[in-house]
Amino acid sequence: QVQVVESGGGLVQYGGSLRLSCAASGNIFSISTMGWYRQAPGKGRELVAQQSNDGTTNYADSVKGRFTISRDNVKNTVSLQMNSLKPEDTATYYCNGIIATMFSYNYVEVWGQGTLVKVSS
Repeated sequence: QVQVVESGGGLVQYGGSLRLSCAASGNIFSISTMGWYRQAPGKGRELVAQQSNDGTTNYADSVKGRFTISRDNVKNTVSLQMNSLKPEDTATYYCNGIIATMFSYNYVEVWGQGTLVKVSS
């Protein structure tokens, strides 16, 4: 079994910063992409940022210049540094990994439980 577990999140004021972290563990053979999605109340889940194993990053337009994703391919971790937070960033943030296990070598999508980020105005 493989899992990803988030940490961080919480309540922050407008313009503040937070850092989210995520660690993948289990019988990992390889990780293709790790990233962050978010879901605001009453809305669908959307991509925030992701990083492939070659370092290529992809950001949602709404967070470009404010959020930075970083990944440690040795430790199988990914972090999201969020600066200049806005009330519209309020959402549950989910870690996501495209991971192949040592049993099947097939890549599967693994989701964390989510961590709440709330930005007050």
